[in-house]
Amino acid sequence: QVQLVESGGGLVQAGGSLRLSCAASDRTFSGNAMGWFRQAPGKEREFVAAISRSGYSTRYLDSVKGRFTISRDDAKNTVYLQMNTLKPEDTAVYYCAGAWGRFTIATRSDEYGYWGQGTQVTVSS
Repeated sequence: QVQLVESGGGLVQAGGSLRLSCAASDRTFSGNAMGWFRQAPGKEREFVAAISRSGYSTRYLDSVKGRFTISRDDAKNTVYLQMNTLKPEDTAVYYCAGAWGRFTIATRSDEYGYWGQGTQVTVSS
């Protein structure tokens, strides 16, 4: 059973930065597309960013383009989400997701089979 463990969330002022990390327990991590989703109180979970198996392709939610960057380090079985110029509307629980066996970008939650427990990101104004 693959486990994904997120870290790096916290409280930050608007305009600040955070880097989320997601470590996979399985060494087959390098063969899979990965993504980040978020869910704010009272809202549905939404796609934030995704990266292909190779790492060469990425995709972002329009509202985070130019501010967030997804990356992966296969040697460490870890995917990252660098979040800059954070805004109060970025406040949410952020979830890491893995699409085992998938090479290409995945943007729908039903394309992912493995999920982390979530990490809270709170941006104060």
